[in-house]
Amino acid sequence: MIKLSLTATLALLLTACAGGPVQPDWQNDAHQSLNSFSTAYLNGNTRLAEAEFQRARNELARTGRLDLVARAELVRCGVQVASLELDSCPGFAAMASDAGEAERGYADFLQGKAVAPNLLPAQYRTVAGKGKMALSTIDSPLSRLIAAGVLFRRGDLDTTNIAIAVETASSQGWRRALLAWLEIQARQAESQGDQNTAAQARRRAELAGGQR
Repeated sequence: MIKLSLTATLALLLTACAGGPVQPDWQNDAHQSLNSFSTAYLNGNTRLAEAEFQRARNELARTGRLDLVARAELVRCGVQVASLELDSCPGFAAMASDAGEAERGYADFLQGKAVAPNLLPAQYRTVAGKGKMALSTIDSPLSRLIAAGVLFRRGDLDTTNIAIAVETASSQGWRRALLAWLEIQARQAESQGDQNTAAQARRRAELAGGQR
């Protein structure tokens, strides 16, 4: 299961409104549903992912807290970036005015925009700079793939980090993310004349996609 502490927005969600040792039902239920959403989406189970996200959103909406729902939208956007589904995060954009500075900064980061590193969790601060980085320094698999997606969006992802993204998705069994990253690996290898790597990437994609 993907733990909520993997991103700043999830960590904020866990601590929000915590008034004692026993968490309220809505918090536990939203936690579980966001975990289930993330796993289902990365695995390519779109129907289950959408159902779990809507369940989490409904639980958060019970509180009347616009900022919490905005954070959940950021969770969805981050998981999509990890899978190279690079849209404009419309769910968060519609609620950005009710989000805090850190949440808006994280949203800009996911869009590949320049962001002050202090607005981001520690694992993303190097990525927020202009230089390239080794994704292997990020411990969390999901955070690693989110960072990879941001670097890809910015055009800063090199061969080594593409391979790291591929193996991260592979090691977790995240089919949707793996297929997306294998396609990027194959395209880059072909552009560099590395036909062996390209062919292997496509064979792996066929296997993961059920075609072999």
